[in-house]
Amino acid sequence: MEIKEVRVPSIDIDAELCKGCVLCVTECPKGVIEMTDTINHMGYTVAKYIGEGCTGCAICFYACPEPSTIVVHKK
Repeated sequence: MEIKEVRVPSIDIDAELCKGCVLCVTECPKGVIEMTDTINHMGYTVAKYIGEGCTGCAICFYACPEPSTIVVHKK
């Protein structure tokens, strides 16, 4: 896994591990995650980070039932 320098909080969602449960979307207090029309190799629609506004609270990480699907990058 590549380590990147983080200037603002953000998240990465692994689309191939996402099962489209929508928990990260409903639990995000800033509303910066949305569901897409993209379907992964398992046949699930996947969530994605909109691209700005994340505070790094990691609620999405803890709400997600799939280990390693969401990575939170903090300052």
